[in-house]
Amino acid sequence: MTTAYWCMLVAIFLPYLFTGFAKFQGGFGPKQNHNPREFLDALNGARKRAHWAQQNSFEVTPAFLAAVIVASVVGTIGQGTLDMLAIAFVVSRVLFGICYIADWATLRSLVWFAGMAIIASLFIMSA
Repeated sequence: MTTAYWCMLVAIFLPYLFTGFAKFQGGFGPKQNHNPREFLDALNGARKRAHWAQQNSFEVTPAFLAAVIVASVVGTIGQGTLDMLAIAFVVSRVLFGICYIADWATLRSLVWFAGMAIIASLFIMSA
């Protein structure tokens, strides 16, 4: 399996890292598990931003998965380039989550844009 495919797996599970931060930095337990979405909606501060990072990660992951699959199937991008772009995307998503939780809004937006540019480049380079 290629590094890019492994990055797809990481991207699928990465949102749960952010929700883990949101839930388990105090307060989430068996009682809250009855209504976890209600619990997450009521959070504040860094924990709320971690929840938002989770939501954004779930929203962007399908585009990344599609881009890697298209690039792999079309085959015009060298495997090394594809792997490096996939790694760069995963790194951008980790940095995005850190920036979101830390409330570094401008840097978060720049990192988000970089991740989207990677997705676009995978499609464009495959054309």
